[in-house]
Amino acid sequence: MAGIIAHRGNCGGTRENTRGAFAQSLALDIAGVECDVNMTKDGHVVIIHDLTVDRTSNGTGAVAELELAQLRELNFGTEDFPEQIMLLDELLELVAAHPGKRVLIETKHPSPAGATLEEAVTDIVRARGMDDGEQVACISFHPEAIERFRTLLPRVPSFLLCDPSEKLPTDLRGATGLGPSIAQAQRESMHQPAYVWTVNQPREMAWCLTRGVELMATDLPQLAVDLSHGKEEA
Repeated sequence: MAGIIAHRGNCGGTRENTRGAFAQSLALDIAGVECDVNMTKDGHVVIIHDLTVDRTSNGTGAVAELELAQLRELNFGTEDFPEQIMLLDELLELVAAHPGKRVLIETKHPSPAGATLEEAVTDIVRARGMDDGEQVACISFHPEAIERFRTLLPRVPSFLLCDPSEKLPTDLRGATGLGPSIAQAQRESMHQPAYVWTVNQPREMAWCLTRGVELMATDLPQLAVDLSHGKEEA
């Protein structure tokens, strides 16, 4: 049965990639959470999907042009539940407190940090003693990032994310498996272990649960849990 991964930590009405979202999702009967990382001007690895803070905070500007102290002043939550931007190290600490759960770390490219982003992620994962592959996996659309992770973190699983407009690649570039979109996986009738994203419809979830998909990312982890437990009809 496919392991359920909370995409960007999403859980209910909480904001993506925030501590509240990750904490609530990790409390569910799921395999783990997925996050996105970028690097600040002063070299900190932070949890954020976009290259700018405009969409997900009350501020503006490029992550790579802002220092951590400036980012900490912004609200990435709501007016009722304000949230500071998270460091990757803080998320790893949270995941470590949930044995059996894992975090999939997506490095965003093209990134102003270039290869330094994978190197910085590696340093943080190693410092936490989580480079054994038990609780961490790495994902990226960027083949060169996957190749770097294969060298830097050889025991950590990785998934090469796939362009949904193209056919599935045959060269995994050293990745453990592929990461197709749900539409792409269904179109090509995948029957192999994979990390499939972003699975939000009950019928899509049911498809993944019965097709040998290793991991499925969803914005609706509670719905996926209910379906996997037979509480929802496909």
